[in-house]
Amino acid sequence: MATVDLVLPVYNEERELEQSVRTVLSWCDAHPEHTWRVVVADNASTDGTLAIARRLEGDLPGRAVALHIPTKGRGIALRTAWLTSTADVLAYMDVDLATDLGALPALVDPIAKGDVDLAFGTRLHRDSQTTRGLKRELISRTYITILKVAAGLRVSDAQCGFKAISREAARELVPLVKDTQWFFDSELLLVAQKNGYRLREVPVKWTDDPDTRVRIVKTAMEDLHGVWRLRRDGIPRVMRGSKSPALS
Repeated sequence: MATVDLVLPVYNEERELEQSVRTVLSWCDAHPEHTWRVVVADNASTDGTLAIARRLEGDLPGRAVALHIPTKGRGIALRTAWLTSTADVLAYMDVDLATDLGALPALVDPIAKGDVDLAFGTRLHRDSQTTRGLKRELISRTYITILKVAAGLRVSDAQCGFKAISREAARELVPLVKDTQWFFDSELLLVAQKNGYRLREVPVKWTDDPDTRVRIVKTAMEDLHGVWRLRRDGIPRVMRGSKSPALS
């Protein structure tokens, strides 16, 4: 049995937050092989999201936690939640629950057993079941091709909002990831791969959320800038026992 923190990074999600948290916890109740906790990582919401998260924390002590980050950005939300957690396994998923929760054991169990350092969902694997529009499909496939050609990333999908990492790997890798927005996922995978961490892809069942807050083209441009930065500066290497990373 492992302790697992499931982080939901949220920004202005007052409409679906409570239902999503309760849905996730209901799933967790049916899977007692681990000790689960949902962490709502609110990053600078301007609506009632934080108030809802705090109410849930009060209603569900020990099972739901409200974490307020005053700066907007999925990357900074995950960095804060993961680096302040004491759980054995640190995971995250998008609050819209676009990824079917049935894939959680395949994501978490290998890390809990010590077989894998970082696991990530993929919507582009041949065994994945994906429902989404042609535009997002083309952008995702183009983006992962760029990551493979320009940065040497050897995965089928970098941006699926469904990942898990061991606490030890998070302590070593997350401080090396500079991006605080949507490129955080890709950069984390690139840094982990460069440093020889054990990665595992998890095919998922994924359904596009038509009400997504992601600005696809803007996000894609920011991601391309992140790729360029890593090509320019190099990917940092973990130097255990050293206070500063090396670049290569």
